[in-house]
Amino acid sequence: MDARSSLRSALLSPEEAEAIDAHGQTEAAVLVPMFGYPERPGLVFTERRHDLRRHAGEISFPGGRRDHPDEELSATALREAEEEIGLVPAEVEIVGALPPIGTFVTSFKVHPFVGLIGDDLRFAPNPAEVETVLALTLQALRDSFQMRRLVRRGIPFRTPTYVVEEHLIWGATARILGELIGRLPGSVNDDERPAKPTD
Repeated sequence: MDARSSLRSALLSPEEAEAIDAHGQTEAAVLVPMFGYPERPGLVFTERRHDLRRHAGEISFPGGRRDHPDEELSATALREAEEEIGLVPAEVEIVGALPPIGTFVTSFKVHPFVGLIGDDLRFAPNPAEVETVLALTLQALRDSFQMRRLVRRGIPFRTPTYVVEEHLIWGATARILGELIGRLPGSVNDDERPAKPTD
């Protein structure tokens, strides 16, 4: 089995993923852009502007809410990735999906789609939303995993986190990342696939 077939077999089909139940009233989708696969794979994230009203400065995968009920969720992920970082849908190969993640504060049901992209990594971040685009290797992300105590809205909680080059990844994005890492060949750390930490 070649590398791409192995990756596809480790993931869910979009239909399988969409059938899985998760908390959340609003359907949304994110693209998990993967470059350098299989030799030195990495993922692309956005760091949101620090002056935004919601989720200011947080690191996430490009994505957003479904525009209308007839829009396929994979199309939502591709559309949002183009709007946020200028990633052209034709340059993305969707290879599979991950189980949806429910967010508890904002009540989104987030559907992640894994897409292979080229190694060029030239993006056009939307200045209205995105502070910067981050390209982090999977190895660095794996190595940085740690359960940490965070405080949000005055409430302390333990949650899975990844910290690379002082960039903190937590919440729904960390849960999606842990699910992906846990499915990739050679992954054995079940701690990276937590059940329901607070977002």
